[in-house]
Amino acid sequence: MSDPQIGRRALLRGAGGLAALAAVPSLAACGTGTSRASSGSAKGGGKSVVVRDSGGAYGQTLQKAIYTPFTQETGINVEVTNLQGTQMLAQIKQGRPQFDLINNSMKELVKYANQDGLEKLDRDRIKSLTSAQIPDSQITEYAVAHSFYAQCMAYRTDAFGGKKPETWADFWDTQAFKGSRSMCNPDADLPELEFALLADGVPMDKLYPLDVDRAFKVLSRLRSDIKKFWDSGPLPGVLLSRQEVTMSTIWHGRIADLTKQNVPVAAQLNGARRQFSGFSIPKGAAHVDTAYQLLDYSLRPEVQAAVAKAYPSNPSSPVAYDKLTKEERNALAGAPQYYDKGFDADINWWIKNEAAVSKRWLEWARG
Repeated sequence: MSDPQIGRRALLRGAGGLAALAAVPSLAACGTGTSRASSGSAKGGGKSVVVRDSGGAYGQTLQKAIYTPFTQETGINVEVTNLQGTQMLAQIKQGRPQFDLINNSMKELVKYANQDGLEKLDRDRIKSLTSAQIPDSQITEYAVAHSFYAQCMAYRTDAFGGKKPETWADFWDTQAFKGSRSMCNPDADLPELEFALLADGVPMDKLYPLDVDRAFKVLSRLRSDIKKFWDSGPLPGVLLSRQEVTMSTIWHGRIADLTKQNVPVAAQLNGARRQFSGFSIPKGAAHVDTAYQLLDYSLRPEVQAAVAKAYPSNPSSPVAYDKLTKEERNALAGAPQYYDKGFDADINWWIKNEAAVSKRWLEWARG
């Protein structure tokens, strides 16, 4: 995935479904770009671990910030595969997963757990949970979150005569904040029902279960002002840069790209939606011990901070933000001053309802 945001929909959905359990060839035959870090010291005694991540720029960051220094510290070789969800689950069902640690969205990991595809985690083997102060809300029986991304509002700072939109109600107010809007297509991310409900006055802590009918009524009020539904990470920035829209929903990490290009844009993180990525160990993993070692290493606050310095992801560890400069910290949606302004997507609700909501969204958008 060459997209700087990892090809976010691919990260969120894995292969986009878990039902097709076809036989899968070996790692090498899959064309996964398997790589090895240098062996460093001999402490690992020739041991290895295979980790699945999504590749691309994100994978390059993980290689630099996690895999190579892990090998240098432990001597354990790290191999990387970019297998997709159906391939991984097929191997697990066959009892021969060719990977030991999965790095994927927490939503996908819940799906794998529901398919009996993951080992229950032994928290006593993950010492970094304590030192990193990972919140209990980001830990399940089968997975632990290492980072998140935030979906929020971006607006042109030169469009409203010095006024700044503060809430999702302002996003819907095209009289006070004139201009066209852009929102995401389900091909890019989860439908943005939460933003519509927040705009209609639903408190952030009362969003779930989502009132789908109410959300679509609110979306319909804005439908004629939505110029385009974005289906890729760069598109909101393009629309804002060309002044085709004055406001758009966006993945917060994209804001830095725009400001570097001197586009007059800013983010509003009130009501931002967070979605987490995490680690799990597949059932039948061949190298469970080294998988725990890599998982534990990856969650260290200083390691999470190293990833955040190189890539626009937000550490799950509150301690990691203390290891960033003020400038680095303030550029992240996870910074202490922003965190309480947003909310965590209820992935269990979305797992049950995403297909039906997305189908309804497509009918509504065509409407």
